[in-house]
Amino acid sequence: METTSYHIYARDRVLYCNLSEEDFEEKWQLLNVMVGLLKTDYTERDLSYIKLGPKAGVGGPGRVIYKHKWEEDSYWHSTYMIV
Repeated sequence: METTSYHIYARDRVLYCNLSEEDFEEKWQLLNVMVGLLKTDYTERDLSYIKLGPKAGVGGPGRVIYKHKWEEDSYWHSTYMIV
């Protein structure tokens, strides 16, 4: 079965790897709330994620189909890439 997975980052640090869409939605929402409420070194602008398509070939890497990050002007920016 072909599945999509997600990786979540805080700056250059991997927080979660290979999440299902359901787990991603839950953790992404929780992290955004946490960085707003807790006093940490991270802000909402430090959080980003990538969405990976199904693996390329047998056991090959997933391909990045969506990348989410902040732009300098504080609006969401998304970049579509084919790897």
